[in-house]
Amino acid sequence: MRNHPAVVLVAVLLSTISLPVSLTGASVALPEIGRDLDAGLASVQWVVNGYNATFASFMLATGALADLFGRRRVFATGVAIFAGAGLLAAVAGDIALLDVLRAVSGVGAAAAATSASALLAGTFHGPARARAFSVFGTAIGAGLAFGPSVAGLLIDTFGWRAVFAAPALAGVVVLALVPLLPESRAPHAGRIDWPGTVSFTSALLLLIFGFVQGPEFGWADPRIVVAFAAALALLVLFARVERRRADPMFDLTLLASHRFLGICLAAATIVAVLVPLLVYLPSYLTTVVGLTPGTAGATLILLTAPTLVLPLLTGALIRLVPAPLVVVVSVAVVAAGAAWATVLGPDSGTAVLAGPLLTIGVGVGLSIGLLDQMAIGSVAPARAATGAGMINTARLASETVAIAVVGAVLASTTAGRLDDPGFTGGLRTVLWTMAALAALAAATTALLVRRRRGAVPAEPAVTAYRGGS
Repeated sequence: MRNHPAVVLVAVLLSTISLPVSLTGASVALPEIGRDLDAGLASVQWVVNGYNATFASFMLATGALADLFGRRRVFATGVAIFAGAGLLAAVAGDIALLDVLRAVSGVGAAAAATSASALLAGTFHGPARARAFSVFGTAIGAGLAFGPSVAGLLIDTFGWRAVFAAPALAGVVVLALVPLLPESRAPHAGRIDWPGTVSFTSALLLLIFGFVQGPEFGWADPRIVVAFAAALALLVLFARVERRRADPMFDLTLLASHRFLGICLAAATIVAVLVPLLVYLPSYLTTVVGLTPGTAGATLILLTAPTLVLPLLTGALIRLVPAPLVVVVSVAVVAAGAAWATVLGPDSGTAVLAGPLLTIGVGVGLSIGLLDQMAIGSVAPARAATGAGMINTARLASETVAIAVVGAVLASTTAGRLDDPGFTGGLRTVLWTMAALAALAAATTALLVRRRRGAVPAEPAVTAYRGGS
């Protein structure tokens, strides 16, 4: 069975589904975690933010590690870290320990995600590779689509600890399959960009710290001011480091391409709307509307289900409509859905939210896969991997910062309780802001991605792991 493609596919898909489930599951569990561990909102937010921040920060570094030391080895290490941290999180009795474990779990998730796609690429070839990556993308969509509902059922049945135990146990099953997986390395693997990794990770964590702790400490508190200032300084340092490296992990020169910049803007905007809603809507539906975690999770299927269907239709759509137009429309539809969602209130049941959630989901579904294809097709073939890594990093960093900013707004409007009075008004403010920014992003994207003389059409490409989108 060693090197059997079916075994590789099963191992990769099982780990891939577990990663988004771990994010959305934790989101549904936040109210229960806060009550059980007697934790404030800032501490509870790190359960999600810690995982996402390290996931985003280590994607490119763990990809380089996989090329250097072997994809199977890094995949196994990543899954082991993810599973071990998840099992420990399931028995954690202290919020600080839980937060640390979630950050560690994000590092493992990054290693597992980057090496999983490399394992697939090395195992399947030709038409089989396209089919394998199609199933891979569907697995990501399934994890996002059904993660909230599965998490809700787990919480209703076993309690919040099950949302960490279940993905971890899936990781244990994957580890049992590791000896049957093939090993591979990049023929000319480059060096790991440690200065870039450290500066980017530190900047992102300090930025998240500022937004999460700001409402609790006060925005003028020296710790918050220093955190934001240090984050800005580290981002400047990161840019300088990447410009001077011969083989940067984040090639800033690609952003000189208007088309590539527009694609990254669209991708970042879409997840900045989708993922914070996945994180905070469950809390609103359980604490304000009064739904059970299971019902709240089921309601979020309206938001994510289109991501399972529409990517299959987008391929046919772009034969009739220019791909850049589809991207612009997808961002505009997300903006319209966010504006419509401001109708929510304490009496908002599934029927009230169905229209806006489905609208946002349609916008997201239209863009999945297409943005990756356009991003990779808009750069030179030799830089395709770098382009894929950059758009994924843009997505993950954007959703991580967006979660923290939305959390800061809601913490301020609810005095750190995530309940009314204040939750409904705060969430409406967030949604109007999302709608305005997404509308602006749609207009900007339209200007950036329009075809210019001499532009090269995007080539079909496999879809890499996209984190929360």
